Amino acid sequence: MGQITIMIHSGSRGLGYQVCEDYSRSMVSCLQKYHINVPDRQLACAPVESSEGKAYLAAMRCAANYAWANRQCLMHLTRKAFERVFGMSWQKLGMFLIYDVAHNIAKVERHMVDGQEKLLCVHRKGATRAFGPGNPAIPDRYKKIGQPVIIPGDMGRNSYLLVGTQQAMEETFGSTCHGAGRLKSRTAAAKSIRPDVLLKELESKGIIVKASGRGTLVEEAPQAYKDVNDVVDVVHNAGISKRVCRMRPLGVIKG
Repeated sequence: MGQITIMIHSGSRGLGYQVCEDYSRSMVSCLQKYHINVPDRQLACAPVESSEGKAYLAAMRCAANYAWANRQCLMHLTRKAFERVFGMSWQKLGMFLIYDVAHNIAKVERHMVDGQEKLLCVHRKGATRAFGPGNPAIPDRYKKIGQPVIIPGDMGRNSYLLVGTQQAMEETFGSTCHGAGRLKSRTAAAKSIRPDVLLKELESKGIIVKASGRGTLVEEAPQAYKDVNDVVDVVHNAGISKRVCRMRPLGVIKG
């Protein structure tokens, strides 16, 4: 309550997308090779232990490592900016990392399936881990309460910090959503939203925005997204992650 929180929502800046695009296309040829049937070619896949599967996982991990390093660099630069403005170290300002978590990533994990523990490759697209209390994969400092779950909203509403639950482990392979989800595509948002009107709306709420361009601004407008408050109500009431705190935007930087 009354704290300023910095949320860095960034990934591999296109590398992960390119890996997914390239391997999704190349794996179409794997369907016949491995006798796999899928309802949509975009679900093309290959066995995890196949040469194609191993190549994809290796490329995806490269993108994930880059994304992690990218967030570390952004955090360092943010701390330096605060040090310069406030004239004290980031340690004295209390700017310690709460949690860093990936989404849109495949992880090899153990889960219960029909009463038996199995080793699975869980690919979370538009989702993030929500492991419950006591899970050995959770850092010691969070093991008693469950894994921190970050659900960012849009730049005009709220973002949330939650914790994972045992129910998520039983029902969703320890997963929950990683954001509100779009109502409008980037193209549709760009056609229907005026940047000057949007900036005035955000300013009236006390939200300062710095964007690299007009296109970036309207693509991420609040109107382009579902209301994160409604989305978080769903996951909280469903029991797959539990609300801890709500964060209201004060300033937004869109790269």
